Amino acid sequence: MHHFIDVAPGVRLWAEERGAAAAPPLLLIMGAQASGMGWPDELVDALAVHHRVIRYDHRDTGRSPWAFDERPYAVTELARDAVAVLDGLGIDRAHIVGLSLGGMLAQLLIADHPERLLSATLMGTCALSTAPCTSPDGTRLAPEELPGIAPEVLEMWSRPVEDHGPEAELDRRVEHWRVLSGGQLPFDADYFRSLERRIIEHTGHHRTNTAHGSADSSGMLRTDELAATDVPTLVVSAPAEPVFPPPHPQHLAQAVRGARVVEIPGMGHALPRDVLGPLTTAILGHTGAKGR
Repeated sequence: MHHFIDVAPGVRLWAEERGAAAAPPLLLIMGAQASGMGWPDELVDALAVHHRVIRYDHRDTGRSPWAFDERPYAVTELARDAVAVLDGLGIDRAHIVGLSLGGMLAQLLIADHPERLLSATLMGTCALSTAPCTSPDGTRLAPEELPGIAPEVLEMWSRPVEDHGPEAELDRRVEHWRVLSGGQLPFDADYFRSLERRIIEHTGHHRTNTAHGSADSSGMLRTDELAATDVPTLVVSAPAEPVFPPPHPQHLAQAVRGARVVEIPGMGHALPRDVLGPLTTAILGHTGAKGR
């Protein structure tokens, strides 16, 4: 079931629901510049066996408004959008799953709206905390001392994006996913090309923008709030992660009170078919749906 939800004056976001209306709600929060259609159908359908699953398009993605240049916003507003999506669907409390920037937005919800959450699952992201990290060997690291983004990713992100037509844009996006996948699992270019083709068809065009990278990212630290939360939190550790590599997941689990870590073998900063089964099992185990 598809919806358009008013989240702010003049801002109407696209959202989709799958699963039984009476099942526990689960909100999927995508990363920067990523449509909600970036959540693979196989994952959404597997979760929807036990949950009322909602995925949605952030501002400046998919079928939601592309208007950052005329109406700029802060990253924190994207977190408020997630709450507004729940409001628009009449949902008081939900499980949430956030990937990349979506994992940061999920942390803002943990900190600022814990009463709206049943649980949180965070992946491919970093802690919104200044707390130090204790690495597996006992070394204490400040957040700024944690490993940075892989050079191959930075190099690709530095390239200007030029419009040479939809097929060339698909080539670029597939190469982007190859780099983000991290290299531990076989890369299925056809799978990611099909995923991105569906996103382009859903969006209605193949254009890209940099709205989320241009948005004001100040005011996002939540050190004290994360350290005091009661929201059950699962952190997914991806050993091939090239954007926030280990020990970022361990730091995140240390920053969020009571959080636990589960590793998905071979996973990077992408959602290939090989990780969908283990990821589904981890999420459903965390939400308490496994075995129902």
